[in-house]
Amino acid sequence: MGFAVLYSSLVLYATKKLGFSEHSANAIMGIFGAFNYGLHLFGGYLGGRFLSNRNLFVIGMVLQVIGCYLLSSAQMDGLYWGLALFLTGSGLNVTCINMMLTQRFTPNDPRRESAFLWNYAGMNLGFFMGFTAAGYFQLSLDYHALFLFATLGNLIAIVLTGIFWRHLADLNTPLSHTSRPVMRQRLVIGCVILLLLLPVVKVMLTHSEVSSYFVLGLGTLVLIALCIITGRHKVAAERSRMIAYLILTLGSLVFWSLYQLAPMGLMLFAENNLNLQLFGWHIAPQWIQDINTLVIVLGGPLLALLFKRLRARGITIDIPSQFAASLLFMGGGMLVLPIGIGLAGSNGLVDFQWIVWSYLLQSIGELLISPIGYAMIGRLAPQQYQGLLMGTWMMISGIASILAGYLSQAMPTAQGSTPLFTNPGYSHLFILLAIASGVTALVLALLIPLLRRLIGPVQAG
Repeated sequence: MGFAVLYSSLVLYATKKLGFSEHSANAIMGIFGAFNYGLHLFGGYLGGRFLSNRNLFVIGMVLQVIGCYLLSSAQMDGLYWGLALFLTGSGLNVTCINMMLTQRFTPNDPRRESAFLWNYAGMNLGFFMGFTAAGYFQLSLDYHALFLFATLGNLIAIVLTGIFWRHLADLNTPLSHTSRPVMRQRLVIGCVILLLLLPVVKVMLTHSEVSSYFVLGLGTLVLIALCIITGRHKVAAERSRMIAYLILTLGSLVFWSLYQLAPMGLMLFAENNLNLQLFGWHIAPQWIQDINTLVIVLGGPLLALLFKRLRARGITIDIPSQFAASLLFMGGGMLVLPIGIGLAGSNGLVDFQWIVWSYLLQSIGELLISPIGYAMIGRLAPQQYQGLLMGTWMMISGIASILAGYLSQAMPTAQGSTPLFTNPGYSHLFILLAIASGVTALVLALLIPLLRRLIGPVQAG
């Protein structure tokens, strides 16, 4: 819930409350997304090695609470330190959630995919509450109360973790195989690493342009390292599945780069170029993202049930085909926007239904790639690399956030302009993005036979 508040409100908060330009606000949002997702990779390394996943999860939640409190001060120092604390907490503990869940299943357990779909739907309940509250407080620009409200979900999560503490113990991690003195020593080291990480994140947030190059460079190095690790892996079947993982992960980069436009360029497009009057109500921009959460919450369990029934009838629905379909839906989500722009009224404002169709298509694509991506780690990754590959999968979203920031900066600037003037620029860019997504979907579709051979029989189930 706290992440949903910041994700949907940071650009508006920076422009309307702190006086940032749209360009600077998009840059900050790009770094926010990059570090949130990029730190998942770091969390995948720390969790289970220096701190247990449940310990790291609780520490991350505490950091988020402190970060939101500082953000509520509406001061520039509060912004950067608040974001540093929140990002460190949020970035590290999401991997912990997925690792605690994936450890409950064997690689061939048919319940794994359904579990992640249900988990993803549950997470989106928090998103729904966060987006809804953010829109309510946005109408009065009461960001102080909004950021204090954002801590509520974190506090509840801390209490629930304490109640179910014994059920969330690590299973078969490097840390769980060490002696108690070694575990305590690593706990101290892990806490020191976290303390050192905070000022580093804060400094990088204040230098967003340099930080974006750093994230892209780091992503390139991680890709090279994974290619080397894959090439040197001795078990042929596992090496083939790791190759499939690399291909699918690279293909997903296009999807996530377009998906991450929601809190940046698409948010400003909705704020300035969309008719936000619906049935006599003024719609807050954050409420638009509730379309996504409703589709996920309702569609996740339904999709799990649909897949189960189709597979029972012998229909092949596997990871490669779902990834290709997700990109096709994302392309459709981009394509309906220039259609709506072309049908805009005399004042240039786009009818609200077109953003609904766009988010609906994007959300279906998300269901086909995001929970499936989490679930594929347990299927494709060797045991010793699961944390690393889970973190890498999430880091892709961080790199995509930087790329989405660049795409948002390529969009027309709405400040001091009108919808009639900016609509052509938006339309042109949305068409190009739709084409890019469609081409990537076609490439993955052509690679489906190869990917199925690489994945092998472990994919069945």
